[in-house]
Amino acid sequence: MAETAAALRTVAHNVRAARTRAGLSLEELSRRAQVSKGALVGLEKAQGNPNLATLVRLADTLGISVSALMQGSPEGRVRVVAADAVAPLWTGARGSEARLMLTTSGPAPVEVWRWQLQPDEEYPSHPHQAGVVETVSITSGRMTLVVDGTEHPLEAGQTATFDGDTPHAYRGAGTEPCDLIMTVHLPTGPAATA
Repeated sequence: MAETAAALRTVAHNVRAARTRAGLSLEELSRRAQVSKGALVGLEKAQGNPNLATLVRLADTLGISVSALMQGSPEGRVRVVAADAVAPLWTGARGSEARLMLTTSGPAPVEVWRWQLQPDEEYPSHPHQAGVVETVSITSGRMTLVVDGTEHPLEAGQTATFDGDTPHAYRGAGTEPCDLIMTVHLPTGPAATA
């Protein structure tokens, strides 16, 4: 419970700092990210329980990574993160999960995610801001990548990349879980006014 409260305080601080850096009022961030102003006020006060979709919309709008909203200051030149040290940001009803392992620093950050999809379980993703590119590398099992309504079957050893500014989904296929590494390549700077 203390870890959850500390994580929420970190998110609250990082959202407020990123919003201030971007010169956005609560009202403007609410409008651009399509998140209610009340939810933003609560989040900046370290109250509530934001879901992955909310964090993604806020990060996209602020032009930063999801992990930049969740992580404290870097602890050194090399960061090593174990999968079991990172709580899932999404879990499905059948046991699927997505863990944001880390985000690289620099002018064009990259998020590194570890996913496991159970057979026939699907995660639908909202389109990201223009310039976001996603890559999925299947390490075991099979999945179906759906981009703008078109299905792309993928299996262990295959990698696919696509522009993330269109509707997309990840769905487990076959009879065994699918393990994959996903990277999200982020553009620099806050999203343009919508």
